[in-house]
Amino acid sequence: MTRFRPCIDLHSGQVKQIVGSTLSDTGAGLKTNFVSDRDAAWYAELYRRDELPGGHVIMLGTGNEQAAKSALAAYPGGLQLGGGIRPCNAGEYLSAGASHVIVTSYLFETDGTFSETRLEKMVAAAGKERLVIDLSCKATADGWTVAMNRWQTLTDLHVTPKTLRHLATRCAEFLIHAVDVEGKCEGIDEALVTFLGQHSPVPMTYAGGIHRIEDLHRIQELSAGRVDGTVGSALDLFGGKGVRYSDCLAFNRRTLPA
Repeated sequence: MTRFRPCIDLHSGQVKQIVGSTLSDTGAGLKTNFVSDRDAAWYAELYRRDELPGGHVIMLGTGNEQAAKSALAAYPGGLQLGGGIRPCNAGEYLSAGASHVIVTSYLFETDGTFSETRLEKMVAAAGKERLVIDLSCKATADGWTVAMNRWQTLTDLHVTPKTLRHLATRCAEFLIHAVDVEGKCEGIDEALVTFLGQHSPVPMTYAGGIHRIEDLHRIQELSAGRVDGTVGSALDLFGGKGVRYSDCLAFNRRTLPA
């Protein structure tokens, strides 16, 4: 059954909602939808109180380590942690309270070539059962291709049933970002959600474009309940007007007919 999973996106130590494709090293052109006056730990405590495990904390760039660790301490074992994760720091964040670590660009060489060697190093550092692979999917002529480096660079990894089956042998879950709709509050990528529901061998969370509670019900329908959803800029917790946090809690507590 599809569940709402919460998130905490961190940029420069603050909880923010940004359009991910506008993120760069210089900060030029960054489009920010929301900056919270609450810290990361406040959100983590809220999710713990409301029994929402399996959410993710994403560090967008540098300067977020302290804020991330405060969130993990507030909800130990309840949150996944991603952003700059490598074999050298995976154990640190797991010890700090992360249930899983999320790996993204590290799995690719600088030219965008997928590296089996790097994947095996991550598995050795974190353990398959505590590793989440983030696949940032950008629509291309033949389906979807993984994008890296803040979604600026297309890799050579195409999102196919074979790819999902292979990667699922090395991780516990997938986190899927629909690059083309992420942060825009304009609706989900229905074709991608349908594809994921048909072909993913492990649990996964979809992020991108959810702008009303009906989108979570649509994910349930399209994926036959096999894909979870997370809400960012549209959520009232993050200044949005399309989705109420209370409705997300009610969505998780529903009972579907047999």
